[in-house]
Amino acid sequence: MPVPDEITSNDIPRPEDRSDARMPRWLPRAMVLALALVACYQLATWGFHQLITLLLNVLIAFFLALAVEPAVDWMAARGMRRGLATAVVFLGFLVTAAGFFALLGSMLAGQIATMVEEFPQYLDSVISWINSTFHTHLSRVEVQNNLLKSDWLQKYVQDSANNVLAVSATVLGSLFNLLTVALFSFYFAADGPRLRRALCSVLPPHRQTEVLRAWEIAVAKTGGYLYSRGLMALISGGAHYVLLEMLGVPYAPALGIWVGLVSQFIPTIGTYLAGALPILIAFTVNPWYALWVFGFVVIYQQFENYLLQPRITAKTVDIHPAVAFGSVIAGTALMGAVGALIAIPATATLQAFLGAYVKRYEVTDDLRVHGRTRRMRGARVLARVRRTLRDEQPTAPLTERAAGADQGDDQDVR
Repeated sequence: MPVPDEITSNDIPRPEDRSDARMPRWLPRAMVLALALVACYQLATWGFHQLITLLLNVLIAFFLALAVEPAVDWMAARGMRRGLATAVVFLGFLVTAAGFFALLGSMLAGQIATMVEEFPQYLDSVISWINSTFHTHLSRVEVQNNLLKSDWLQKYVQDSANNVLAVSATVLGSLFNLLTVALFSFYFAADGPRLRRALCSVLPPHRQTEVLRAWEIAVAKTGGYLYSRGLMALISGGAHYVLLEMLGVPYAPALGIWVGLVSQFIPTIGTYLAGALPILIAFTVNPWYALWVFGFVVIYQQFENYLLQPRITAKTVDIHPAVAFGSVIAGTALMGAVGALIAIPATATLQAFLGAYVKRYEVTDDLRVHGRTRRMRGARVLARVRRTLRDEQPTAPLTERAAGADQGDDQDVR
């Protein structure tokens, strides 16, 4: 029988050789750490999406508190307690808003009742114009029956009835958000100095100076923005009031206030909402009056965009019109109507804060920088120098002078 080979120590696997086939000790911990980081990221993303509405409300409340802080500081400097001064300012805003909406509501109710009563007459006049213009034979009864029996009207009524609950929930949610903004803005304005002190207490002294400077700049720019908007609202409301009063449109003062406030303080769609109501009410008086109001709204909007707004904004907010327009577009894309509302004061604050730290240098003389006047002056000086050099040349025959001029031109080109 064959004798098996002798087993040597080299054939026995060593412990260090078996360790190469095992899982590294750091790999399980790395996998657990990676899973924990992914879970934390998912949790943070979920929490941010759940709190996005609250964060936007706090941001709006902060800018609102910055806007009312100068008035609160003025009252507090005269001996009134800061909380009471804040309550007085907010109560004034509340009373003004309630009076405006009450006046507007009564105006709308009266106009809607008038339109409902006179709707058959309007419909008869429209049908008569259509029959005389297009040689048709329509009647009001036939048109009313077709409208009442139309599928789209029945579907619209059914959808509106089904969406009553959703509309009610939206209204209640808007009221809750409004109360949240009012509560946070009240505390921000009433406890402004205490809030700044608490924020600066966790920062070193040189950082405290920067934070206080940024806060003061934000207060000034936000107040300037609201001042400019209020001034433009006053001008717009007065101009539209004069037009509506000349045309004999009812409720001209309320409509002027409506146009001024809505067009200036509701971003993006404020202009269209502001002009629609006066046009509608003017139409109830005379259809041609509605056309006049529409034309005036369009012309005044162009005047405001290109002449009035750049001048007032430059004096109060100190921001270029192109930068303001771009900031509004960016704010709308990021946060919707809220971003459009706070985009200009936020941009003005950032621009002023960075301007305190960005060092500027004097620009060297350049004809392209100083404009056409400087270019014309430089051209005249250069022409005078060339005439002087030409007069100082010695007299020579015509051919030699021409050759010398050619050589001089070549040297200038080189």
